[in-house]
Formats: sequence, C-alpha cells, structure tokens
Amino acid sequence: MDVEIKLVKDLERPYAVIYTEVIDDEIQNMVSLIGTSNGIITAIHNERTLVLKEGDVYLIRVENKETIIYCKSKSYVSKKRLCELEKILKHNFIKISKTTLINVNYIEGIEAAFGGMMLLIMKNGCKDYVSRKYLPDLKAYLGL
Repeated sequence: MDVEIKLVKDLERPYAVIYTEVIDDEIQNMVSLIGTSNGIITAIHNERTLVLKEGDVYLIRVENKETIIYCKSKSYVSKKRLCELEKILKHNFIKISKTTLINVNYIEGIEAAFGGMMLLIMKNGCKDYVSRKYLPDLKAYLGL
C-alpha cells in the first residue's frame, strides 16, 4: 500500500482519503486504525445494524467468541473485537478483565468476591468480576 501525507495549515482536524478498487480486510483494518467514531458504535440486533452512542453502553463482554454490548434493557452483538471497541470508547470506559469493558457512569456497586477479586454490579443488573490485574485501575478511578 502506498501512503502519502500532506501538511495543510489551519486544518481544524486531520482527515484521510483512501483510494481503492475493493474494500478488503486490509482496507477495513486501515479504516478502523485511523477512523474516528465520536463515540458511536454499530451493533447487530435481529439482523439489523443499529447505531449506538457511547452513553447507551453499560458493559461490553466477550462471550463464546462474540462481542456482546449490553445497554439498559437490551443486548447487541458487535462485529468488532473488544480491543477495537476499547479504542473507540475512550471516555468513561475501563477494562475490568481480559473480556470485559464497562462504562463507569453505570456502576451500581462493588462487592468483595473470592480470590482477591471484586464483583461489579451495574445499574442494568449485569454483574461481572473485576480481575486482580485490573482492580488497581478501577480503585484509582473510583478514589478507593
């Protein structure tokens, strides 16, 4: 792939143009790497693609090799991997395990669990364990 970068004065924000004959995996990867989403993600529900905003998302978890996005009362499937969604959802989101990303605005409570782990309870009723590896970051964020 050839790359050309042009410096432009007084440009409010950078943008990219990709010239291609087909949209293949390489192009899709490039778009996900350089693209901006403004906190908007897409998900699938009943064979329809829906647009979700950052504030709609309570928790994202990988279950049976699928990325599931939990909102207030519904859950959706995403074609993106957890690490891709983590890059998109930077504000108010924290990773609590290898497979789970949460919106800290929707934490209802935290309880002690087995093996030094903590059980996190979300306002929509979802529960997940905070692994010991990610617990210090969550405690620091919450001021504990």
